[in-house]
Amino acid sequence: MADTSIEWTDATWNPVAGCTVLTAGCTNCYAMRMAARLQAMGVPKYQGLTRKSGERHVWTGAVSLDETALAAPKAWRKPRLIFVNSMSDLFQSAVPATFIRRVWDTMEATPQHTYQILTKRPDRMAEIAPDLPLLPNVWLGTSVENSAVLERLDHLRATPAAIRFVSYEPLIGSVAGGDLTGIHWAIVGGESGPKARPILEDWVDEIYDQCEDAGAAFFFKQWGGRNKKAAGRAYRGRHWDNLPAATA
Repeated sequence: MADTSIEWTDATWNPVAGCTVLTAGCTNCYAMRMAARLQAMGVPKYQGLTRKSGERHVWTGAVSLDETALAAPKAWRKPRLIFVNSMSDLFQSAVPATFIRRVWDTMEATPQHTYQILTKRPDRMAEIAPDLPLLPNVWLGTSVENSAVLERLDHLRATPAAIRFVSYEPLIGSVAGGDLTGIHWAIVGGESGPKARPILEDWVDEIYDQCEDAGAAFFFKQWGGRNKKAAGRAYRGRHWDNLPAATA
């Protein structure tokens, strides 16, 4: 486990590392940059996961299944919100369903924690989840960066889960027409870093309204940009740190 500065969680847990570039939201992936640094530092878990492409590093498609990390949450006594696989995607095709089941076994054995799983492959999640225990401490979510991938919301809706959530981060385009029916929580954030793409307030307004219509909790993470601290987190004059009602 690692404590984290991510505003909507307490800690990260990475039984898997490595991924592939899938859609436009992956272009400036922070995990890809971090994996490249860890690889350069000689950390065994991250060897071979990225390669140099022009001026940046990109995923190779290789994944590292970390057997030693599987049992780690069992040693954490204090209840935490835990973001699962911040350095990967649990439902990418390179991760065997048998390994996903072992991740589920750990989450089932540690009901004191609440686990948050995000994927850009909700179609595979929807296929696999019915064969897994429906756990009250496991939230399942998908990432949506613009209207080109709104179908991910339909796959998420088809997935059995105690809590379903969507991360609109990095939000790089309008998601007008998105439907949050059956989805309990939405996180919104602009892209950050040296090559950050802009976010428009109108796009955030669209999501806020969709949350109001569907009764989903709204969490605004950041405006992002080259200096995300300077841009801040205020939207409509306040911070929005709402969590799903199940945590109340």
